[in-house]
Formats: sequence, structure tokens, C-alpha cells
Amino acid sequence: MKTILAVVGDGAAEAVLEAAVLAARRFDSKITGLNALASEYAVVFGGEMGFSISSEVDRTLEREGAERREQARNLFNSVMRRRGIALGAGAGGGVSAEWREEAGRQNAIVGTLGRVYDLIVVEQPNKAASFAEATLEDALFESGRPVLMAPKAVPAALGERILVAWNGSTETARTVAFAMPFLKRAVRVEVVSVEGAFVPGPAADELVRNLKAHGIESAARHIAVGNKPPGEIFLDEARAMQADLLVKGAYTQSRLRQMIFGGATRHVILNAGIPVLLAH
Repeated sequence: MKTILAVVGDGAAEAVLEAAVLAARRFDSKITGLNALASEYAVVFGGEMGFSISSEVDRTLEREGAERREQARNLFNSVMRRRGIALGAGAGGGVSAEWREEAGRQNAIVGTLGRVYDLIVVEQPNKAASFAEATLEDALFESGRPVLMAPKAVPAALGERILVAWNGSTETARTVAFAMPFLKRAVRVEVVSVEGAFVPGPAADELVRNLKAHGIESAARHIAVGNKPPGEIFLDEARAMQADLLVKGAYTQSRLRQMIFGGATRHVILNAGIPVLLAH
């Protein structure tokens, strides 16, 4: 994972940048901080998806957008300097960073530009149907790349203790493949499956055997659902093992079904307190 795209929506994205730094230090990566500014104001600044804005407020929105972009740039530069990371496209070997600005809606830009990066780091949505969730979902469904969702609080570590939320699905298999660089460097890996949250596919202990072939020691556990939803169980198990990374396939059920009925992915996205590596 040599190239990392960190989405810096505004000056409040410190957790995203700190997660990107932790990942970059594991792999000697280059971090690209991205800020996307809508050239047509179809999105209301402040975070939520909205509608087209009348021309009377264009200049106000333009000024507010420029201020937010400056805040984002200043935050990026501040975090990189504080962490001792060289700035500039030609920064040389080791961990380095560069700043990039694009015009267009953030979610659309991330979904397309992210295709050429090894990892995309985004913020955790505060709530469903938000602009942050739209960015996360476009990263998942349009980029074809793994997505690291940074929790609201700045993470202290990343990838030392990993829980794999295994449900036997194609989506989770793909996510585990993307997560192999992290898994190979972890000091502890647990593979957890939950009764009732499984599709036809290999059991957790079969994944453990495969990981062992790659030199990754891990343990498998299967848990009865009880009276808790599967997403909550995965988060409880991650807390119990003091995991600093959760690996999970995203949306084995459709997004629409999860919006209406709920689902493990949606629960994890909205409630995780640790970084989550996702792919679809």
C-alpha cells in the first residue's frame, strides 16, 4: 500500500489524517490529501446532500467554500509537519505527503480518482444519509479499492490487533485479500463469524488455515447471535480483544435493504469506535 488517498473535507478531518499517517508508516507510503470543492453548488456546505442553490447566494457559498478549503489545507500541512512527514510530490523515499485540490462533488471525485490509489481513507459518517456516508459509499462502490473508515476519535494505533468479521461472502473475501498487507504485519488476528449472519461459503476456520499458509497466525471463533444484531456483536468482539482494526466486507445485503431493515455493515459504519477496513 504505497499510495494513500486521504479525503479532507474541511478543517475537522484530523482523525482521517492521523489514520492515514498510521497506515503510511506501516508501508512507507505517500499520502495524498484531497479536498474537492463543488464548482456548481448542488451540495450545501456543511455536510448534507442538498439541492441547487439560487444565484443570489453563489458568492457567499464560494467564499465559504474557499474558507473551508483553506482550513482543510492548513490542517493537512499542520498534521504532516507535526508527524515529521515530508511535503511535496518529489519528497523522496519513506513516508511523504502531497496536497491535491479538485473541483466537483466530493463523493463523485473520490469514487473515480480513488481507483488509482492503494487505499482510500474517509471519515466516519455522523449519521445516515449524510454527505460523509455518500462519500464512503462512492469510495466503496465506484473506486474498486479498499476503504479505511477513520473513527471520530483520533486512533492511537492501527493494524496491530485485527478482527476479521467473516461471513463467507464474496465481499468479505475481497476485503480480506485487500487487507493482507495489514494482516501480515499484525501481532494478533482473530476471525469471528456470527450465527445468522452468514452466506453459503467457507467457515471461519477454513480462512484461518488459508491465512496460516501465508505465515499469518490467527484464531477462529463462531458466536451465537443471542439477542444482539450481528454488527453489534462484531464491535463487541473487537472491543473485547482490544482490536485497533476491523476488517469487514461491505454490503453483502444491498444498500437499499440495509437502509430499510438495517444490517451489519450499516451498524458498523455508524457505531464503530476503531478504524474499519471495508471493500465491496
